[in-house]
Amino acid sequence: MYLGDYIVIERQIAPFRFECRSVSTGTPFTAEVDDDKRHLFSDRSWIDRHPTACWFLRPDGDLIRCTIHRDSPAQCKFYRCVMMRVLSSTGEQVGTITETLALHSEDPALRAAYDDALWVIRDTDPEAEERLQEFLISRGFEIQ
Repeated sequence: MYLGDYIVIERQIAPFRFECRSVSTGTPFTAEVDDDKRHLFSDRSWIDRHPTACWFLRPDGDLIRCTIHRDSPAQCKFYRCVMMRVLSSTGEQVGTITETLALHSEDPALRAAYDDALWVIRDTDPEAEERLQEFLISRGFEIQ
């Protein structure tokens, strides 16, 4: 919520494209709002109520999503916030997955399913988050 202090938008160059700078490194980067998150980004009501939040975060149901996930700077990619809670078929939380797509779990069935997923899903895939979620659901897990 406070990464707004770490990303500066230098200027908007298209409706969903921005020239930005990473404050911590001074590195410039171009960010384009992910196609599938443009509807979230267009609603400014949440960001107006949270002025210290990163300008690219938006609520999506119970989650807060990065709308520039594909183009986010390194500091964001290494930030370890939880993007998925993984539940067993009985509703018990058995693990979490962070924004870097790292699994945190001791559950052997979840670890095996996650390892299988890595054989077909690359973290550089722009749809990796969605594909991982679908893969785990197909293996009997619930995702929140």
